[in-house]
Amino acid sequence: MEDRGFDLEGRLDARAGNDLKRSLAPVDRVAERGYFAAPSGGDLPVLGSEEALVFGSNNYLGLTDDQRVQDAARQAAATVGTGAGASRLVTGDTLVHRDLERVLAETKRTERALAFSSGYAANVGTIAAMEPDVIFSDELNHASIIDGCRLSGAETVIYDHCDAANLREAMAARAERDGADEESWLIVTDSVFSMDGTVAPLRAICNAAEAFGAWVMVDEAHATGLYADGGGVVQAEGLEDRIQIQLGTLSKALASQGGYVAGSDALIEYLVNDARSFVFSTGLAPPAAAAASEALHLARHGDARERLWENVAHLCDGLESMGFEVLGDSQILPVLVGDRRDALDLAAGIRDRDVVAPAIRPPTVPEGTCRVRVTPMATHDQADIIACLEAFRTVGEEVGLL
Repeated sequence: MEDRGFDLEGRLDARAGNDLKRSLAPVDRVAERGYFAAPSGGDLPVLGSEEALVFGSNNYLGLTDDQRVQDAARQAAATVGTGAGASRLVTGDTLVHRDLERVLAETKRTERALAFSSGYAANVGTIAAMEPDVIFSDELNHASIIDGCRLSGAETVIYDHCDAANLREAMAARAERDGADEESWLIVTDSVFSMDGTVAPLRAICNAAEAFGAWVMVDEAHATGLYADGGGVVQAEGLEDRIQIQLGTLSKALASQGGYVAGSDALIEYLVNDARSFVFSTGLAPPAAAAASEALHLARHGDARERLWENVAHLCDGLESMGFEVLGDSQILPVLVGDRRDALDLAAGIRDRDVVAPAIRPPTVPEGTCRVRVTPMATHDQADIIACLEAFRTVGEEVGLL
């Protein structure tokens, strides 16, 4: 009998041979430090005896173990329920969801907002629902944007990373084609790019979009909660009136789970009816919605953002003073290494010194640009930053990078 199945063991062996196989390593809690277990496959994990500093999380404001956020989740679970129980178009819409969406819209300075079950679902569902004829997408956009482009069936034009001039050239070339006047165009970009720490030139992108009548969609996954009034780069640059679709996650700075889209009343009403990842998914769990709402309140009115940016400056200055090249312009600090093995050795070496920061290598980043991705949190104290820097100095010298 012919075998028409799948050689999964062979695929895994190939990944392992290329240093691309990854494993799950549980931690006892989500915070600035924790006890990690070694990868155990399907066996029961055993936590290590040494506490490690976490410099590889997207929990930028450190709010996952904030008592106020936890209390908000507990109260929602007790009063509303632990889950939505159905699609929000059926019986899964609650006052907790509406409160979150009200605060998101206020923060993003839009008419309305809509919560999704994840940021991935928000991207895929929104892009597909818009049904654009042509999408202009930054070459380093997140996988959820890429998959949304594929599902939409649109022709996707890739422009150079954070290069508004190249975007404008691509749009001009497209405009010369027959029938281009009848097409709908959507420009999609992250605001802060997760592996490079770069920030999109949103004002220049808006200028290009307006020159050709295109809409702009910005994914603020790694920016929401960190900029002006707890908003993102869009708010920091005052571009709310020029960007038709704002999108982000609740699972990073907002210490919860889920995603959102913010925009006009018409946009939200349309997505409620046509975004398949919203229509055909159970609503966001009420405790997650309540936790995100409280975290956003703290991001807007507390001092966590200020403490984060102080830690970012301290860590970046320290790494660069040693001789490391640090990429980006945000809270994400990619330490460029280049060689794949050197990046893996650097990450493993600092892990041995109880500092966790992941090595990023192809295909996530281009060959020859391997890096260790460092992300400080607002809840790291000065001693934590110094410990991280000392680990990088020691291991950098051992690996021959310094």
